[in-house]
Amino acid sequence: MQKNSKVIYPEKREYHWSDGKKLVLGEKTLIMGILNVTPDSFSDGGKYNTIDKAIEHMLQLVAEGADIIDIGAESSRPGFKTMSAKDEMTRLRPFLEALVPACPVPISIDTFKSETADMAASMGVHILNDIWGLQYAEEEPGAMARVAAKYDIPVVAMHNQNSKEYPGDIIDSMRSFFQRTIDITMEAGLDLDKLILDPGIGFGKTVEGNLEVMNRLQQLKRYNGKNYPILLGTSRKSFIGLTLDLPVEERMEPTGATCVLGITKGCEIMRVHDVLPIRRMCQITDAILAMPSCKEV
Repeated sequence: MQKNSKVIYPEKREYHWSDGKKLVLGEKTLIMGILNVTPDSFSDGGKYNTIDKAIEHMLQLVAEGADIIDIGAESSRPGFKTMSAKDEMTRLRPFLEALVPACPVPISIDTFKSETADMAASMGVHILNDIWGLQYAEEEPGAMARVAAKYDIPVVAMHNQNSKEYPGDIIDSMRSFFQRTIDITMEAGLDLDKLILDPGIGFGKTVEGNLEVMNRLQQLKRYNGKNYPILLGTSRKSFIGLTLDLPVEERMEPTGATCVLGITKGCEIMRVHDVLPIRRMCQITDAILAMPSCKEV
């Protein structure tokens, strides 16, 4: 079925890389499969922290329909302790040497350290994924954005803050954060079409705050007359577990529900662990919303 791009995606974007890989936003909901090579991730720590296991899981995620593989070498679970860029690069380098040439789809690197991002991009990684929205306080302002500009690659900028308290409206605060991210992107010389926003579900928000943000996702898309793609990362998050009293291994179905809701509110990319079932949920949602009778978001 031909998708009516005006229903969900106001603008179509294509990303091309020198190794021939391509990504198109605006034709369907894209699935980013999570590949943690950490020993301590909240959901699957230690499962894929050998190269053979990582390659096997990467190929499985692609076979199940992942459009992007997101590799993380450092856990960002609640209460995690930051590792040095040197240690992160030491852990990550052998995985990238094996995975980048073996992966048939674009690879993103989940890091908020510009030095790690620079190394990964130099090794052929296609997308940077920064949980501090290009605003990591421990680095020189704009460092991550300059890495993205240096290699001319897309960057996912996630909303985050150390506190879960907001003096005013949570969406107003998030919009101010993202406006700073946009300004940083422009100052670094990176094309704004390469900026993807992430509302940071599960980061710097209470359970109630996460639920409110989910309800108002559509208010985070447009800045200065321009629409930005939104990546939604709700997979197995604690707000689901606390809302429904479910352990992490029983959160696939409610994760799918959040993805379906996210699509109706204009999100283009879903970052998930359970690729196959979530992809099917997204496919049927795309098909329904592509019907001519559907109203624009």
